[in-house]
Amino acid sequence: MLAACFGSDGGGSSMMGDAGANAPQPFPDNYRTEALAYMRTYLNNPVGVRDAGMADPVLRTVGGRPFYVACLRFTPRESDGSYRGPRERAIVYVNGRLDRILERSPDTCVGAVYAPFPELEKMSR
Repeated sequence: MLAACFGSDGGGSSMMGDAGANAPQPFPDNYRTEALAYMRTYLNNPVGVRDAGMADPVLRTVGGRPFYVACLRFTPRESDGSYRGPRERAIVYVNGRLDRILERSPDTCVGAVYAPFPELEKMSR
């Protein structure tokens, strides 16, 4: 089920439109674990991630409704072994579960307070 939800803001499958998404949202207790599992599938090579940080989820308006959003910042190793600039992603949680990753959402993570996310830096294949 989670694999179907791993769309970006480009229009993948999402629970954000479900009727349950209109209810008050519960805090996503397993947000770090779910983000780590997602990143294993998202990154072509999960080894060698640098400068990983994650902000605790906060309620933000996404698509006109409040959802918990956690911001993630990291620098992945490119396929040629080099590193480019850091990337920032907004992770949207619906009904306490990871629903989607917003890749192009510069305003969503403004003011996020990042804490180290060493688990992301220690990933292996």
